[in-house]
Amino acid sequence: MAESTIAVRCAELLGDWLQPVIPSTARSWLADRLRQISEGDQSALFLGFGMVPRKTGKADLRLSAAQLAAAQEARPGWNPATWSIDQAARTLLLLAYPADAVDEYTDTLDKLFAAGEVGELVALYQALPLLPFPDAHVWRTRECIRTNMKSVFCAVAHRNPYPAEHLDEASWNQLILKCLFVGAALDPVVGLDSRVNPRLMTMLVDYAHERWAAKRQVSPELWRPVGPVADARALADLEKVYTEGTPPERQAAALALSVCPLPSAETILNRNPLLATQARCRQLTWSQIAADSASG
Repeated sequence: MAESTIAVRCAELLGDWLQPVIPSTARSWLADRLRQISEGDQSALFLGFGMVPRKTGKADLRLSAAQLAAAQEARPGWNPATWSIDQAARTLLLLAYPADAVDEYTDTLDKLFAAGEVGELVALYQALPLLPFPDAHVWRTRECIRTNMKSVFCAVAHRNPYPAEHLDEASWNQLILKCLFVGAALDPVVGLDSRVNPRLMTMLVDYAHERWAAKRQVSPELWRPVGPVADARALADLEKVYTEGTPPERQAAALALSVCPLPSAETILNRNPLLATQARCRQLTWSQIAADSASG
């Protein structure tokens, strides 16, 4: 699907979702702003972007299963399940701005990013997979990986297909390691399983050893990108976690071992028949492990 078609369809969906959940005064204000912005009025975009929460409120958007399915159909990987009303409205304003030339468009975005407070930055980064000229936003995504603001980082890292589609291996690996470093779950990372790679596996194993040496806990989710490409050293660590770890760690190790290509992985997994069966029959899931880790 062409970029312009995706943007149009996503804008239509956002407009439909917003209509019944914002006051009539906000609908009128939003319609007027969209008209000005669509005519290339940069000032209307800048002012409107900042005013949105006062006009629409910040309540959760609360999309239905059918609406989320429509989002996936319009833009594969797009998951606005956790979006708020103001984030949706801000994205709609962004999509209304003319995308006639990449330099002009990215210059406009740069100004919004430079002036943005936390809420505005979250909306901007969440919107990246919907925006035109996707190749032009890679450096911005790399910049977000370095941020100290967890909510802003998660706007790129969680439920966002852009990083998996556009980051090179080094930047992708840094994003995954940053998730673990700041305590952000891995399960919401779009494309996590499709972007496993030996370098990331080595980085994660090294990180686990650093944590163990400091007598600190290791997230059970760390083993998810390790299992499919585990080497002998990683397999030894999985064996240790599988036999000595906490219940969530043993469950994570079971899932990682169940997809490990090394022949001895199956032998290790079979030492605990119950966990082995649960892993192979998908009675254990990474989503469950992530939820249990968060609640624990």
